[in-house]
Amino acid sequence: MDIYFVIKKPVITEKSTIARDEENKYFFEVDRRANKIEITKAVEKLFKVKVSNVHTMNMCGKKRRMGKVLGKKSDWKKAVVTLAPGSSIEIHEGV
Repeated sequence: MDIYFVIKKPVITEKSTIARDEENKYFFEVDRRANKIEITKAVEKLFKVKVSNVHTMNMCGKKRRMGKVLGKKSDWKKAVVTLAPGSSIEIHEGV
């Protein structure tokens, strides 16, 4: 899989901001077919950092109501990337 299609976008929440500051962990929405090795290679190559650990989880899409119609958001995959000490990603620094 091409590294530019593995990582879709960063997940920026209160929890991810605290984890970034205290534990050097970064959260990303990734392609559902990507595995931990592909995620590690993509983060290292795109952001030029050293990755020490990757955890992945499949997130179920929430149910949404639009008028009378009951719908569902798409399922997605989340990756928690732990960087080596001294590494950081600048895309998250200003947030």
